[in-house]
Amino acid sequence: MKIKEDKYAGLFRFISYTVILLTSLACLFPFLLILSASLTRNEALIKDGYYPFPREFSFEAYELVFRVPDQVLRAYGVTTLTTVVGTLLGLFFLTMAGYVLQRKDFKYRNFFSFLIYFTTLFGGGLVPWYILLTKYLRLTDTYAVLIFPGLMTPFLIILMKNFIRSAVPEEVSESAKVDGANDFTIYYRIVLHLSLPGIATVGLFLALAYWNDWFLSSLFINKQSMYQLQYYLYNVINTISFITQMGAGTGVSLGASIPTESTKMAMAIVATGPILLLYPFVQRYFVKGLTIGAVKG
Repeated sequence: MKIKEDKYAGLFRFISYTVILLTSLACLFPFLLILSASLTRNEALIKDGYYPFPREFSFEAYELVFRVPDQVLRAYGVTTLTTVVGTLLGLFFLTMAGYVLQRKDFKYRNFFSFLIYFTTLFGGGLVPWYILLTKYLRLTDTYAVLIFPGLMTPFLIILMKNFIRSAVPEEVSESAKVDGANDFTIYYRIVLHLSLPGIATVGLFLALAYWNDWFLSSLFINKQSMYQLQYYLYNVINTISFITQMGAGTGVSLGASIPTESTKMAMAIVATGPILLLYPFVQRYFVKGLTIGAVKG
């Protein structure tokens, strides 16, 4: 009987590993196609289509993207600054909010929790939000306008509140108070240490949101030196498309020497490459943070 059970267990593991391997390959395949297309000569890409490996190897797309390296590096710097500062500040505010809202001795926690949840259903709209940031807060052409709007997200506040509630038993906080610890001591020495999976999960969400953001730059930034990377690359793509369309409309091949398709793929690699390196460091916390915060919410 034991031999039969071991046989079925081995078969189950084989099927599970096979499914996981195939799923992983299916997720990696599109990224491999993008990388291959970015390293393929544009004419060959248009003629032959996409292949897992470059058929005619070329760096022309990356040469075009980095033709003005100062602007690309400046955009990288702006995005890195907003991502790091926004993520750190956002984690501080979100963990503080989550800690306060999950405490049963906080009299108005249900009222504030309802207000936070209410904003997920109804919003003031884009125009009042724009007027608030530009006319009253006067944040146009400042780095603050790229950081401030994304600090507090209702979904992340609720997620952090649920995780802290499940990760930090109330008895631990009460025993710390008996030993003379105040609220900030409990928050710094107990809550943050026990909530690392949730902090890593929320931090990844924040970092991805800040890194991929281009909308704030399009609304509030007029100086090209302050463009975020995504918005800078978006403008490059629009410029290439405009030149190509002008050439097609006038009958003159203005964009013949511009590797349009391979450049788009190269921009995707330039934009997503660095943030992909962040995920392996928080992967072991990521699944645990989502699971605990969701199951015991």
